[in-house]
Amino acid sequence: GGYDTTGRLAMKVLDSAGIFKGGTVFTNKPGAGGTLGMGEFVRNNVGDPNALMTMGVILVGSQIVTKGSQPFTEVTPIARLTFEFSGIAVPTSSPIKTVKDLQDALKANIGAVPFGGGSAGGVDHIVAGLIAKGSGVEPARLNYIPFASGAEAMTQLAGGKLAVMIQGASEMKQMHDAGRVRLIAVTSGERLAGINVPTLKESGVDVVMGNWRGIVGSKDMPAAAAKTWVERFEKMSKTPEWSAELQKQGLQNAFLGGAEFGKFLASENARIKPILTEMGLV
Repeated sequence: GGYDTTGRLAMKVLDSAGIFKGGTVFTNKPGAGGTLGMGEFVRNNVGDPNALMTMGVILVGSQIVTKGSQPFTEVTPIARLTFEFSGIAVPTSSPIKTVKDLQDALKANIGAVPFGGGSAGGVDHIVAGLIAKGSGVEPARLNYIPFASGAEAMTQLAGGKLAVMIQGASEMKQMHDAGRVRLIAVTSGERLAGINVPTLKESGVDVVMGNWRGIVGSKDMPAAAAKTWVERFEKMSKTPEWSAELQKQGLQNAFLGGAEFGKFLASENARIKPILTEMGLV
């Protein structure tokens, strides 16, 4: 998944750029939008100067909606690394050709417009809820179907079993260019290079949102170790190797380190919680 890819990519560049060559062991723990992995990470690595976990906006949403999950105050903010905007797509045979068409369909019968995307409470679900809200219908009535696999959701969309799908714009572009789905909008503030479709904002839905990913450290990580890791990732974010890898993946550099990343986490929590509450998930 995206967290695994982000972690491996970052550690690969740290190594190739000569910033950190100490070697890395990766552990994957799926489930509950990342909250199971976060709980295990917090419990098993208290004070470890070299324990890191990849995470992102999906985990912020999952942490809000999953009872008993560890709060972000239990980890050490290290670095926000990447950012990716989402695409909104429909089957090529769909009568929905614009965002206005989608809004009209939602107003006519919101239950008859099944959305597909990632985990409940994740960025795809939040975007769907904000589209519903911007269309004047109750987000809690949204017919949203979470999928564990983007490939599975894409198959359902291409087969016409989903009316709308929300996923990373770079992944959607490949399917759009191949004629398998029709992209109708992206969630960026301005049109994305190489993807000639309007933004939600210019289509009348005032929503700008993306899927960011980053790194946190262990609970009670020593201050000196946290400072060292922040400096390593900051240095990495400025390397040509990192820029080249992000371009290949269709991602944007979004570095934010240490305390600033911590403030960002708090602001994301405050921004996301109200819409999840309106959607009936909190």
